Amino acid sequence: MPHPGAAELPRLRVVTREIEAPEDLLPYTTTHDPLFWSRRGDTLAAFGTVLALTAGSSAPAAELAARWRQLTARAVIDDPVGIAGTGLIGFGSLAFDASSPRGSTLIVPDLVVGRRGGRAWVTRVSLADADADPRPELPPRSPFGPQWSAALGPGRMSAEGYQDAVRAALAAISERRYDKVVLARDLVGTVPAGADLRRLIRSLLTGYPDCWVFAVDGLLGASPETLVTVSGGTVTARVLAGTTARGADADADAEASLALSDSTKDQDEHRFAVQSVLASLRPHTRALAAAEQPFTLRLPNVWHLATDVEGDLADGSSSLDLVAALHPTAAVAGTPTAAAVEAIGQLEPFDRGRYAGAVGWIGASGDGEWAIALRCAQFGLDAEGERMPLTAYAGAGIVADSDPESELVETRVKFRPIVDALA
Repeated sequence: MPHPGAAELPRLRVVTREIEAPEDLLPYTTTHDPLFWSRRGDTLAAFGTVLALTAGSSAPAAELAARWRQLTARAVIDDPVGIAGTGLIGFGSLAFDASSPRGSTLIVPDLVVGRRGGRAWVTRVSLADADADPRPELPPRSPFGPQWSAALGPGRMSAEGYQDAVRAALAAISERRYDKVVLARDLVGTVPAGADLRRLIRSLLTGYPDCWVFAVDGLLGASPETLVTVSGGTVTARVLAGTTARGADADADAEASLALSDSTKDQDEHRFAVQSVLASLRPHTRALAAAEQPFTLRLPNVWHLATDVEGDLADGSSSLDLVAALHPTAAVAGTPTAAAVEAIGQLEPFDRGRYAGAVGWIGASGDGEWAIALRCAQFGLDAEGERMPLTAYAGAGIVADSDPESELVETRVKFRPIVDALA
């Protein structure tokens, strides 16, 4: 897998052709290292790697955005379909912290099968000077491997340790060192080596069709939170902050939703997150708008307070440029951001890797879709022996009125999508 420097970026040849829409795109990606992106039926499935761009600076999203411009400026693109996801695209997975050894990457696949709004296509990417036939053809479907399951257990942050960390954060908040910090904990487990990871994707697609279901460079999950999308000059984002578990029956569920809406603690947490996104997007947009009050978003396992943000792109920024401007948001770090990120490094006994970073895709025009990597697990793709390691993460926003036990319960609820899918 080549990792070229800025001066070594190759010239790519990209050909997209429309096809009849396959019923299921998941079999068109690989079993062990799937590249996949889907929400509400709009799907990108890919395999192979023409090249992978990796970032080595303190601003990985900005570095990848600049190198993507260089790459697309040299590419020869034949794309008569011309809708979101066609032509040259890169799948990205970015670390939460630029200093993480996990790093950030943008992968350009050999072949992409896509579907959006009832239309479908195949894209073939090759080196411009290669002798290979550039015409795209629908590849054979790869049969699913055997069923498998995995159990998760305590990681570096135990339940007791998590509550102690929340107490330490509350003490710092009372001393006005920061207003909010998002603290995560981890669970670890293994799956059989060679397990067909598409079975996990299938479970997440079935259980969470309104989420961004993703698989990029061994990071698999189903995120409810849009970091940013850019489409034809329109910028959108969805802010989620403030969470409660769904009720056991209809009455309890309605009460849970109402209690979340009336919660001063959750409203404060949500306000910090919305202000963070608006402040980051304003320099790049015009007519930026967000509702004054959040709405309650219903997911299979939780209620969230949610606010949609929309504006018009004003400065030609790409979706990756906006990722650079937005990350990390108050929803996954805290407020003020610098102080919160420093506190995370002190209070969490592990590297987050790409959890709570950005995951998504970018096209040649700069348009793209990016989510915050939540409800996810990182798989060790180069495992030796009979088992493959994985780590899952979940976090909660800590503000002045937080209760350590309640925040622990919130993380348990947020673990449910990935734990249930692994089972």
